[in-house]
Amino acid sequence: MSSPVLAPADYPMAVTDAVVEYDYEELPATTTLGMHLIAGAAAGIMEHSVMYPVDITRMQVAGPAAAYSGVTQALRVIWTTEGIRTLWRGVASVALGAGPAHAVYFATYEQTKKLLGRAGQTGAVAAGAAGGAATVVSDALMNPFDVVKQRMQLAGAAHRTIFGCARAVLRAEGLRAFYVSYPTTLVMSMPFQSIQFGCYDLFRRTLNPSNAYSPAVHVAAGGLAGAVAALLTTPIDCCKTLLQTRGASADPAVRAAGSMAQAARVIFRTQGLRGFLRGARPRVIANFPATAISWTTYEYFKWAIQRREGQHKA
Repeated sequence: MSSPVLAPADYPMAVTDAVVEYDYEELPATTTLGMHLIAGAAAGIMEHSVMYPVDITRMQVAGPAAAYSGVTQALRVIWTTEGIRTLWRGVASVALGAGPAHAVYFATYEQTKKLLGRAGQTGAVAAGAAGGAATVVSDALMNPFDVVKQRMQLAGAAHRTIFGCARAVLRAEGLRAFYVSYPTTLVMSMPFQSIQFGCYDLFRRTLNPSNAYSPAVHVAAGGLAGAVAALLTTPIDCCKTLLQTRGASADPAVRAAGSMAQAARVIFRTQGLRGFLRGARPRVIANFPATAISWTTYEYFKWAIQRREGQHKA
């Protein structure tokens, strides 16, 4: 059964003096910050929790751990040798961080876009600027959780809880370990989010010129946007992963890497140009459904909030 497409007549109404306006994309002025936070948190938790088993950290790590030929083979090896629970090791860290991070992300995006709109800035430029501001704030919140998640994936049973892992990293490497990859994460996230938002808007408007609420369109547009952005930013993601996991490496060059340039040199020296595309296929495979889930969840909450506001006004 195909997903429903709601025509403008089915949308929640914003009624003014003898004028009925329908604007699904813009949330009502009465929408509170808390509503944005709830919608964003739901999107983040749903996305990261569902897609967690296909995370490709191990496939990007330099050294002996980089022994997987593909995402299917990696999942099979990990499942058969370490157990199915291993595929979810560290998920609590992601869920704990993804909720607040995505809540802040979408809330910052919506509020910044609204402020830019009041200043006369609209369209792709305003959306890109709002996405950039949202990325800076949300990544600052998410980066420590991401580091803990990756350490738990690589360390096996050495870290049984996220708090135990965090304490171990803090004692061994200090607070800097949680943010050494933050600049690189921003370098990756900025183009990723710009590409994703631009592609999402393009695909959504192309597939659905009427701008009606359609889950099928959000799935397709979100998935395609995530796949394109993931492919184009894989080299930067490889550098970020090396920086985040350097403390777990036995290679002195890896442990000494402290910037994206140094991480890039290590990858090129140990793996060549192909090393910058390590994990590209699973990254695209993972980001297609992940971005589709995130956008579809968030768009649903936007529609639900608009509907609720319309009913209250009626």
